[in-house]
Amino acid sequence: MEPRITLITLGVDDLERALAFYRDGLGLATEGIVGQEFEHGAVAFFDLQAGLKLALWPRSSIAHDTGLAPGVPPAAFTLGHNVASRAEVDAVMTQAEAAGARIVKPAGATFWGGHAGYFQDPDGHIWEVAWNPQWLPGGDG
Repeated sequence: MEPRITLITLGVDDLERALAFYRDGLGLATEGIVGQEFEHGAVAFFDLQAGLKLALWPRSSIAHDTGLAPGVPPAAFTLGHNVASRAEVDAVMTQAEAAGARIVKPAGATFWGGHAGYFQDPDGHIWEVAWNPQWLPGGDG
């Protein structure tokens, strides 16, 4: 297996609500919901960076497709969004809260010398927004 991830799929309870959160609230570009003509096919895709997409897919569709029971505990994983400054962490956290996210841990200084906070999207997925002076976006750190 090559060390490459091309798609991160989040299971959601309400696809329209999740679409509004990520598109309208966080400002991620999307063509909207596609695949509605197929049973268990409705999904929304967002381009994140070269070669990586985010998908929002109903939990019931994931369960149907995999044959597994729906649901992963929200703390089973986090999604990380690294930014270029402390101020940008604060701005993204404010944007997420205004979009309807629940702030799990307000942004603040970290033990590793950075600045980070956590929010939960409307479906319970946990995002970390972080500035790490040793690991800046774009490979500058």
